[in-house]
Amino acid sequence: MHEHCAHNKAPAHKHGGHGKSSFSTAAHATLHCLTGCVIGELIGLMIGVSLGISPYPMMTLSTVLAYISGFSLTIFPLMRNTGFTFKTALKAIWLGEAISIGVMELVMNTVDYHMGGVRSGSIGNPLFWEALAAAVPAGYIAAFPVNAWLIGKELKRCH
Repeated sequence: MHEHCAHNKAPAHKHGGHGKSSFSTAAHATLHCLTGCVIGELIGLMIGVSLGISPYPMMTLSTVLAYISGFSLTIFPLMRNTGFTFKTALKAIWLGEAISIGVMELVMNTVDYHMGGVRSGSIGNPLFWEALAAAVPAGYIAAFPVNAWLIGKELKRCH
């Protein structure tokens, strides 16, 4: 576990309340979620643009891959650190991860779509990368308050 997440076995409201500790825990959880989302998102968009897949199926592929990579980056370390089975780890994280990734993907795909990245025609087109560069921070900004709320309600932990 990460240094400022290791003590996160206590309920979120008991370790830092509304202060810096809760802020940094939410920031770290959102960054962790973003890492998984960006891996899946980028792979899906690169496949979609390279194969000429239309925008909505491409965004669906990207979202599915973002869920797979996002859940994987949480489940497997949790299993390793706790000895949980896959099923137990999935039960422990599914709701918080599903909500966080869903919000992040909705915003990232919306930004990418409206900027034209999904219609750029090639990963060599600067528009592809410009749209992704705008979508990533937008996804983080949208998911941060959601993760803070999920952590405060003990529906998500920094894993």
